[in-house]
Amino acid sequence: MLDVSVTRRLHAERFGENPRVFAAPGRVNIIGEHTDYADGFVMPAAIDFATFAAISPRGDGRIVIYSENYKNGVAYEPGGLPERRIGQWSDYPLGVLAILREEGVEVPPFSLTLNGDVPVGAGLSSSAAIEVSTMAAVLRLADVEIPLPRMAQLCQRAENEYVGASTGIMDQFIACCGAKDRALLLDCRSLEYRLAPIPADVSLVISNTMVKHSHAGGEYNTRRAEVEEGTEILRRHRPEIRKLRDATMDDLEKWGGEMPSNVFKRVRHVITENARTVAAADALERGDLETLGQLMYAAHASYRDDFEASCREADVMVELALKEKGCIGARLTGGGFGGCTVNLVETACARQFSENLRKGYRQATGIDADVYLCRASAGVHEMEV
Repeated sequence: MLDVSVTRRLHAERFGENPRVFAAPGRVNIIGEHTDYADGFVMPAAIDFATFAAISPRGDGRIVIYSENYKNGVAYEPGGLPERRIGQWSDYPLGVLAILREEGVEVPPFSLTLNGDVPVGAGLSSSAAIEVSTMAAVLRLADVEIPLPRMAQLCQRAENEYVGASTGIMDQFIACCGAKDRALLLDCRSLEYRLAPIPADVSLVISNTMVKHSHAGGEYNTRRAEVEEGTEILRRHRPEIRKLRDATMDDLEKWGGEMPSNVFKRVRHVITENARTVAAADALERGDLETLGQLMYAAHASYRDDFEASCREADVMVELALKEKGCIGARLTGGGFGGCTVNLVETACARQFSENLRKGYRQATGIDADVYLCRASAGVHEMEV
């Protein structure tokens, strides 16, 4: 994680005030892909890459926000905040302010410095880290308390309604409610969750394939439409099926013959992935890492074969990882068609694992991968002075 003292100093130099600083983490999803919009289960972990939001009050009525990462700032007079996105980094903190005002929160004038080390574009949820750290800082300045799950919902609204990105609740929820050395099993319908311990001798290694295929956006929407098509077919027979979360493999065996083959496979992935995700949390809780690893690889195989959302590079990276000493489990994580793999690795082997994976991937694909060695981290919190 970044040195918080640097962010404090930069804020003080720019605005002449000593700030309070709040940190919100990025995240990686250990298991549970394309289950969120089916009201299913996901199991992410917060990681020790974060965004700092340093805040101090202003006496001139203005709101001023500066990003150390983009070396750029915005300033607005009272009542002059933009009502809609402008297509820049500032949409994320401004979206938070817009939602808070809709909720009746009196936002006082302030100076805000954002500074983070969550890799942008790697699928590690840098946007949610900005939203959550901003909201925590502004709420503290306004002396307003909001429960963390509700804060996650408001930050999701900021991204959905203001920024215009159709994200689920997972990213903002783990940034709010994550815990050190814990994965979080989240029920995306009820928002009930439980924390499962990640052993101290296990590290998270995130490997970026450096590939994002050009068709990924359209394919994501296609996959979601296929899931909805399959859900509707099952609902005709069992009206109580609101989302695929409510369906079982017995349902699919009875009525899957009515589905096109591609829709059948998408439905099978979601139903089995929900079961795998709950089983993975159970395995973590009882310390059964062998079963957890098997579930992670089964999840990757389902993502590859049934959901058809993997790619050659991700498959290569997963297969290379599984051959390395100390690897417990590996799979493609995120929306699919490229992006990152998540690997659970014995901590004693993690650095050598990372080097070998980077080297093997370069030899197999000609691509230099970014590899991040992480630990599960706490959710949003104020940094001590």
